[in-house]
This record gives sequence, structure tokens and C-alpha cells, in this order.
Amino acid sequence: MQTFMQIRPALHRFLIARGTSAAEAEDVLQEISLRLSTDAIGPVADPRAYLYKMASNQFQLHRRTEQRRTRREEDWVDSTSEEMREIDPGASAELQLIQREQIAILRAALDGLPERTRWVFLQFRVEGEAQKQIAATLGISVSAVEKHLTRAYGAIASTKLLLDGDHALPRHLRQARGRHEH
Repeated sequence: MQTFMQIRPALHRFLIARGTSAAEAEDVLQEISLRLSTDAIGPVADPRAYLYKMASNQFQLHRRTEQRRTRREEDWVDSTSEEMREIDPGASAELQLIQREQIAILRAALDGLPERTRWVFLQFRVEGEAQKQIAATLGISVSAVEKHLTRAYGAIASTKLLLDGDHALPRHLRQARGRHEH
């Protein structure tokens, strides 16, 4: 940890040179600091090289996570937009109908969630409210908020599996959940 603190400014410059913003570099360095303080790391022959490699790996993980989050949010906006931007206007009438049906099925999956779970999901993913703030508003723990989000993501993932695969669509969302819980 001492070596990390000594070369932290150099790691910050390294991350910025790789294309991060100053805030993103700070996030990556905070993650490294957390990992160094919590993970059991054995003897390292070259601590500086290890920290640079760790910074590079954490940067790549951070970027992939951000890209997934952005795609997820864009998919969510597209699927809930009244304009139905997800539907390709140049697609055949049959494909447009299939896309509209898939969006309706996804909306039904979200509507099938318990009211509080749906509200937590919408506040977090659509409104951009922090989990901590949602927890404070509802008077529950952040862990409980995470459980609500996990339930919502599970419903979306189950529905996406059904839409992407050749599986028969269930008559009720509960049937879809039941199949994957075994």
C-alpha cells in the first residue's frame, strides 16, 4: 500500500494518458486502493510493475462496465420509448410486428414485478438516482435496494433469454422465473 501511495500520481497520469477523464482515473485508483486493502496479495517481485498492470486491468474493466451500462440504458430507453426507436423503420412489416411484440413482452415483464421493485428499478436506471438515496427514501438498506435491482434484472434477463432463444414464451412471468430457479 505504501508503494501505491508513492506512485499514485504517476498512475493517475498513466490512466489519463490511456484516455480516461480525471474523474474516471480517480474511480479506477479508488478501486485499486480498495482491492489492495481488502485482498490478500502475496509477495510481489516488482510492486511498481504490478501496480501499473493492476491499473491497466482495472481501467479495462471499468471501461467494459461503463460500455455495458450505457448499452443497457440505451436499450431501456429504446424499449420504453413511446417513439419505439428500437424498431427499424426500414424493416419489413413482419419484423416491425415482431419487434413491437418483443417490446410489449419486456414491458409486461417489468409490469409483472412487485411495485416497490419496479419503482426502485425505474428510479435507479431511468432517473439515475443513487442506490443510497433510494434506500434513504424508502427507509431500507442499500443491500435491500440491490436485491430489488437484482430481481428486476433477473426478470429482464429471463425475458431476454426467451426473446433471443427458440423457447416457447410462458403465459405468465412467474412460469419463466420458475423454470430458471431449479
